[in-house]
Amino acid sequence: MKLIFNQTPSRALFAGIGFTALFAAIGFLLAMLPIINQVGPLAAAILLAVLYRHFFGYPEGIEAGIRFSAKKLLRLAIILFGLKLNINVILNEGLPLLFRGVLLIIFSIGLMYLFAKVFKADLSMMTLLGIGTGICGASAIAAVSPILNAKEEDTAISAGVISIVGTLFAIAYTIIRPFLPVDAETYGIWAGLSLHEVANVALAGQPAGDDGLAMAILAKLGRVFLLVPVSLLLLWVMKRKNQDSHSSITFPWFLVGFVLMSLFGSYVDGTLFTIPEIIMSRISLLTSFILTMAMVGLGLSVSLKDVKQRALKPMILLILTSVLLSFFTYVIV
Repeated sequence: MKLIFNQTPSRALFAGIGFTALFAAIGFLLAMLPIINQVGPLAAAILLAVLYRHFFGYPEGIEAGIRFSAKKLLRLAIILFGLKLNINVILNEGLPLLFRGVLLIIFSIGLMYLFAKVFKADLSMMTLLGIGTGICGASAIAAVSPILNAKEEDTAISAGVISIVGTLFAIAYTIIRPFLPVDAETYGIWAGLSLHEVANVALAGQPAGDDGLAMAILAKLGRVFLLVPVSLLLLWVMKRKNQDSHSSITFPWFLVGFVLMSLFGSYVDGTLFTIPEIIMSRISLLTSFILTMAMVGLGLSVSLKDVKQRALKPMILLILTSVLLSFFTYVIV
């Protein structure tokens, strides 16, 4: 059964945006339920969108709004995400962690690329998953996908897969925490350097107390900081690659916005004036909601048949890479 909405262009735009907002809201509500709250609203909303596409088809009549969410709102979410990054803290306290972060990003991307070649897995999806594993999960995947000219379907599947796998690993960390022969701060550094999403790090770091959680977040923010240089490096690689094929790639201006918001949150807020904590928390929630709306838009482009055919092998290889990353990080910490 395929639902087609007949709308004027302007109504189609707003109806499509509202459609993705509705699914995002449902994802947030579902994330309040037991078990699902460990997975998070983003993965829940993507799954809902994929199921809707499977049973009802793609809502073509409101495609303009859905694509607006998938492209424009995605970039807005990445820009706002910059507020979560305190550059000053990283430069003052986290430089040693930053160097380890570089090493782990190289390890993650290199291993996923190697696995893609050896096991003949989908290279586009494996590259996205490698970058997400090395930096900051679905947010990193969303940021680099326009640079890599990745298909919307690949972006959505990769974001959903890494959200689920990252959550499972975060839960596993909390289970094994009491049995590890390390102090709270060391455990926090390990979690921050090896887990995928910021939310995963917060979940895993909590059992280690305030000191452990602080170190976990600091280590994770160092990897988030590296999103910008990694993106610029990818941009340079893609431009070199496209010179041979006479195609072009658009500069990701939203990354400039990401940097500006990071600078604002790091040096302006708290210096010239202070934004109340309640407002910052609301902005953080809005950022998560907008990102979830964007992922709904991407999720609607996903075919379950393709997921079955293309996502199983990358997911298994992601789990293997994550296990090896956890061991490798534990050794260097």
